[in-house]
Amino acid sequence: MKRKNSIGPFLLAVTSWLSCVSFGQPPVVKLPATAELAQQTAPRIQAELVKRAVEVVLDKFKDKGLKETDLSITLIDLRDPAHPVTASFRGNERIYPASVVKLFYLVAAQRLLQDKQIADTPELHRALKDMIVDSSNEATQYIVDVITQTTGGYELPAKEMAEWQYKRNAVNRYFSSLGYTNINVNQKTFCEDAYGREKVSRGPNGENGNKLTTEATARLLSEIVTHRAVTPERSDAMMSLLKRDYSGTSNDNDDQAHGFTALALNGIQDARLWSKAGWTSTTRHDAAYLELPDGSRFVLVTFTTDHANDREIIPTVARVVIEGMKNVK
Repeated sequence: MKRKNSIGPFLLAVTSWLSCVSFGQPPVVKLPATAELAQQTAPRIQAELVKRAVEVVLDKFKDKGLKETDLSITLIDLRDPAHPVTASFRGNERIYPASVVKLFYLVAAQRLLQDKQIADTPELHRALKDMIVDSSNEATQYIVDVITQTTGGYELPAKEMAEWQYKRNAVNRYFSSLGYTNINVNQKTFCEDAYGREKVSRGPNGENGNKLTTEATARLLSEIVTHRAVTPERSDAMMSLLKRDYSGTSNDNDDQAHGFTALALNGIQDARLWSKAGWTSTTRHDAAYLELPDGSRFVLVTFTTDHANDREIIPTVARVVIEGMKNVK
């Protein structure tokens, strides 16, 4: 089952690395910085809205043992895209992101395509679609290979493994150059487990596993929505993959279009939803952008841990935010 501007930095990093291998030392790669998405300090009403969502969900699920430490939320109000307003609850906590990390690999691939650093092939587009629409882990593994120029396989000698890991960290270096902090995005996603060099890369105790914060995730999704991550055309291509049709019903509780944040849209006509969910046996997350008939436009990212089977936590948060945004002037 699936678990649920001119940069060219990735291959620049790889090329620089290749040029230094014979000298036995990794290069210091300085990637061009770009303007970060401007974010204002959250006004009181947005902050109070997130606080209210936390209070509601903690009270509703207290009998199931939901604690503050099981929850992270970030809200970005995008009604004025030039001046987004952010509010968070535990928004800078590092959490295993499950399939939400695929958002970062999607943007990485589009940057490389934009800079003509990787081949624009039908197979690449097939994998990007399957990675985001179906949350395919196999497609994600292929994308990670392409954007980092690494492949899995048998264990490597220590020196070769260090060189391999440096190349694999190209995605981290790219997002770090853009001011992203407190994240780790250098691992493939698997339905079961990793083996060989993929397992070694994670570290003996999984300490090098993927980690995201809701703030970093919300920022990236906001940059996709506002065409700041890549060109408008490529941003629109990503948005088409993230678009969810929440009408109708589904028998799959893990359907991205009918579960997660989408559940909060039941009974609301003419709303629009773009999202990427992630789920495992211990985590349940959603990163969503909503446009509502009342004019609300916002990104809402909710991560939950140790409550993977509680499918109403995320939509409960979303319902409070949807209702509260009506009062935000």
